[in-house]
Amino acid sequence: METEPFAGDPSGPVRPDHRIIFEMIDPGSKVLDLGCGNGDLGSLLVERKNVRFQGIELDEDAIYRCVGKGLSVFQGDIESGLAEYPGGSFDFVIMNQTLQEVRKIDFAIREGLRVGRRLVIGFPNFACLPCRVMLFFRGKAPVTASLPHRWFDTPNVRFLSIGDMRDFCAAGGIRVLGARYLDGGKEIRRWPNLRAQNAVFVLAAEEKNTR
Repeated sequence: METEPFAGDPSGPVRPDHRIIFEMIDPGSKVLDLGCGNGDLGSLLVERKNVRFQGIELDEDAIYRCVGKGLSVFQGDIESGLAEYPGGSFDFVIMNQTLQEVRKIDFAIREGLRVGRRLVIGFPNFACLPCRVMLFFRGKAPVTASLPHRWFDTPNVRFLSIGDMRDFCAAGGIRVLGARYLDGGKEIRRWPNLRAQNAVFVLAAEEKNTR
């Protein structure tokens, strides 16, 4: 994903989805990043928002790069669960560009909502116009800037859209607190399911009636 200048950040350009997530996280929060990659987002949050950061990542090389940036990261698989963390352990749980690679989506989301007050999910929108055009006119699995892998080497096992995510949340009693949509570095405000290549949702568990 392309990067763009980030106001006031001396380290240079920042990915558009990282910028959006950065804006969603409260300063001083306790954050768990599931599939934290090389730690670019974690470093930004620690340095600029003074968060207490914990990452989980499967790739060993990525973990070394995270450690080199001073981040606390454990090696683990999102699908193995978060049983070691009590409920409400974190203010925010982040799953950015990992959900489409998870087989047990409902389990992963429920676990994220259990251990965090808010769950931030970023994913590629498989219903965007370039995907539709490529599939309709060429009759082939889409390859776009947000979906760069070909059908035989893609890590993606789920092909979801913005509409799918909203339906999933509505059916499961999950609250959508906010959502923002991107086409490259441009934020999309109209017809996002058609025009946006990436989406970032903020979710929360259903409020319990205490009466």
